[in-house]
Amino acid sequence: MERQVVQGGGEDPWLAPDKFYHVIFCFSISILFSTIASLSRYSFLRRHSIWIGSAFSLSAGAAKEAGDQFGIFPSAGASARDAVADAVGVVIAALVLFLWKSRSESSQKRPILPI
Repeated sequence: MERQVVQGGGEDPWLAPDKFYHVIFCFSISILFSTIASLSRYSFLRRHSIWIGSAFSLSAGAAKEAGDQFGIFPSAGASARDAVADAVGVVIAALVLFLWKSRSESSQKRPILPI
């Protein structure tokens, strides 16, 4: 398995607990902000709640990586693999939210009888 060497000489393996934390963090942020947007009184926010949650999550992940690169957080620096793990968390959350939204919308529709 190929390993990426990050700034400072450390290794950044794909299957590390850190990557799992990135996936869970971005998944959670996506779900949280999408839920907040879906509860808004503005229809635009409700319609685009999945995109809004995803954008907030990706922004938080990018901010964390920027903080790593500039030494704000105790880290070996920014990692492309961390960014990929962030994106994986967002994609999983978007799929879950899309399936949940389509299921709840289909259960609310009642058939119309042609009478």
